[in-house]
Amino acid sequence: MASAQSISTDNYKLFPSPRNRHRAIFRHEVFVPYPYMLIDLESYNFQGKYSLFAAYRRSDHKMGQLVTLDLPEDEVRFKDRFVPD
Repeated sequence: MASAQSISTDNYKLFPSPRNRHRAIFRHEVFVPYPYMLIDLESYNFQGKYSLFAAYRRSDHKMGQLVTLDLPEDEVRFKDRFVPD
């Protein structure tokens, strides 16, 4: 079993999803406070690149997931279509 490499930023401590096609943090970020929810990013049919991380938000010590997206229209699409369980 491979160990997850964490990534630290000013705002988050991140753990990349093993399902990511792109191992990058993109400009447009959406934090969702549901650490255990399965988010199938492929079903959103984004136009650009995207990645998903388990996230610890430093500002309020909240756990969740961070979706990062290359294109602003994909950020809008995610926000419009995301419905928590």
